[in-house]
Amino acid sequence: MLAKRDADARRAAAIGFTLDRDDGASGTGAGPAWCKRQRVWSPADYERTRTLGEGTFGAVVEARHRATGQSVAVKEIRQPAPASTAGAVADPADDALREAELLAACRGHPSLVGLHALAFNRGTGEVALVMECIGPNLHDVLYDGRHRGGRPFAEPDMRRIMRQLLGGAQHMHARRIMHRDIKPGNILVAAGCGDPITVKICDFGLAASIANQLPYERAGTRRYMAPEMLLGKTDYDAMVDMWSLGCVMAELLLGKPLFDGDEDKDVVLRIISVLGTPGPRTWPDFKSLPLAGTVAMPTVRQRNRLRKFFPKERLSADGYDVLKRLLSCNANKRPSATAALRSPWFSQDVDSKASVSSAAIAVKIVG
Repeated sequence: MLAKRDADARRAAAIGFTLDRDDGASGTGAGPAWCKRQRVWSPADYERTRTLGEGTFGAVVEARHRATGQSVAVKEIRQPAPASTAGAVADPADDALREAELLAACRGHPSLVGLHALAFNRGTGEVALVMECIGPNLHDVLYDGRHRGGRPFAEPDMRRIMRQLLGGAQHMHARRIMHRDIKPGNILVAAGCGDPITVKICDFGLAASIANQLPYERAGTRRYMAPEMLLGKTDYDAMVDMWSLGCVMAELLLGKPLFDGDEDKDVVLRIISVLGTPGPRTWPDFKSLPLAGTVAMPTVRQRNRLRKFFPKERLSADGYDVLKRLLSCNANKRPSATAALRSPWFSQDVDSKASVSSAAIAVKIVG
């Protein structure tokens, strides 16, 4: 046990060293100057102020750094992780350190949440992630009555949001990392009174290195999960994130998820009902997917109806082109983040200055 904790402490120190290095690709360091003196904290270094969210992993709390008074978000992974495919129970400390390594590898991009430090409890071996504290997540902004109450975003707002999300994905994918769980709940929103919308992708708990050996396991949230993953493909790639981004774009324009369902087959059938029956041209790999045979195909061939959900008065031709390509069942037809950002939709440098609701969210970016 002591040997494991010593090994974890060394691993945490190595991550702290990585955070202190300048990112050669962007020319920026990782995080603000106030935290660079100490990248590995103890639980005594911060005071919890409120809970921001809870889940099976533990909790994310807002905290105050005692030495500087800075506000931070601390992800405390306390509960045992689910059993791995090999049947062993994963160590929460290993999961936290793995997530920290991925965040450190993606450091320095304005559309990805920043990792400031790690909190390591030598007595218990617990590891927590200390990150920048931003604001509510995009799911709450869209659905909460205090913000938009389900009111869809206008196209100019959506273009600004998607420009940032695609920029974050481009940065991740260039570092050979796929997020695998991009959804409104994992996108944080920062906006002050009258300030433009700023978003950051967070929660790298299910992220994976594309450099890892295959096969990849299923990961993510069903309604944002790429169809090839839903149908059992294990050699997928970063294009699963591009599908998820298309789902986010559609949901924010509609005010509700486009592909919802209680089971995998429900989501697959919903995808087919919107995007059309798989064919040799539209989805040539469909029949070779492991679980394709479990899908009860509609007796009448379905046509692509995506444009009906997003008429021209809601989404321009250039915006629809981006959405249509992101939501391609054929992963080979989806654009990379770099290619998507080259779309004419983004060549217009007219981004919305509107806040996320009529009553602007009074939050601040800390760090």
